[in-house]
Amino acid sequence: MNAPDRQEKFVVPEGVKKVAFQPDTKVANAGSFVIQREDHTVGNLVRMQLHREKNVVFAGYRIPHPLEYQMVVKVQTNGKKTPIQAVQSALQDLGDEVGDIRNKFQQQLEQMNGGGGGMPPPPY
Repeated sequence: MNAPDRQEKFVVPEGVKKVAFQPDTKVANAGSFVIQREDHTVGNLVRMQLHREKNVVFAGYRIPHPLEYQMVVKVQTNGKKTPIQAVQSALQDLGDEVGDIRNKFQQQLEQMNGGGGGMPPPPY
């Protein structure tokens, strides 16, 4: 009855930015990214990828309230890169990794189909 519409969790409302950056005024080379309509899956992936970046000193995320549908990712760098550059680099690397996994998966599907059985190829 009082539950919000399910689409509110996933659809960014008009006039709201998907990602907003706020520089930290107290800590050098740090800032927060407010990301709309994402959850722990994306937060943990981004955080772990940021930990792999050699110029990142700190990376963490939190979900301020479960009914606000936003996530805050905090990033601090050593000054050789800005927090924005570090996140861009981490997201590029993450995209490359996902692409590699997809290619390997497709190769396995093709091998299964070439063997005379298995699943049909994906539609993409």
